[in-house]
Amino acid sequence: MDWGLKNRLSRIIKPKTGRTVMLAVDHGYFLGPTSGLEVIANTVQPLLPYADSLMLTRGALRTSVPAGFDIPIVLRVSGGTSILHDDLSNEDITTSMEEAIKLNVSAVAISIFVGSAHEKETLTNLAKLVTHGEACGIPVLAVTAVGREMSRDKKYLSLCCRIAAELGAHIVKTYYCDDFREVVNTCPVPIVIAGGKKVSEKDALKLAHNAISNGAVGVDMGRNIFQSDNPVGMIQAVRAIVHKNAMVEDAYGLYKNAKK
Repeated sequence: MDWGLKNRLSRIIKPKTGRTVMLAVDHGYFLGPTSGLEVIANTVQPLLPYADSLMLTRGALRTSVPAGFDIPIVLRVSGGTSILHDDLSNEDITTSMEEAIKLNVSAVAISIFVGSAHEKETLTNLAKLVTHGEACGIPVLAVTAVGREMSRDKKYLSLCCRIAAELGAHIVKTYYCDDFREVVNTCPVPIVIAGGKKVSEKDALKLAHNAISNGAVGVDMGRNIFQSDNPVGMIQAVRAIVHKNAMVEDAYGLYKNAKK
């Protein structure tokens, strides 16, 4: 791994703690104006001081994030289907590595759909992206998307994460599950946890705490932050868990105090 790639990874996973709080706001690439992201800039900009990196598309980056703000970018570079399509796995690479360089990103992100009709295409897309990324010094985050027929259990998630790592992904984003430590132990690259659908603030903080306690290097949380009734307080509470090993009740107290 060359210096440039290591340097970009260190912008995302902070060397002081070895952990990261990623803010995911890339949902619009297949969901459109989802709740909380109707006007991206209004949602994102108040949260930027508290995020270690921001995951979004090139269009959202150009239109909604001030160029002068020093925030590491994880650029979503896969897509091609919408929520109206029966098979979301039919994705392709939508942004070139040359454009990622022009946008000065710290990493690029691509979804893989293990067990889907388009498994091969998404996995070979990941492999090609890793090859191009390493030639440019840009790390690749593999997002393990779960098909409708697949359960989010240890066996399936271990399979997804290990395949992603074997194909060269530098970070893997996946879901939390029972016996999650075994998923981490069989994946030789860092794992971050997806926040998933909106749940109560306390449950989201429990998810973050359980993931960190069982070996995740951080969270890539979106809806459980920007759909909260106090997004700034929520991301501060998540940061306390990830970077300061705060207990759930203490972090929830931070959220409630910020809400006041």
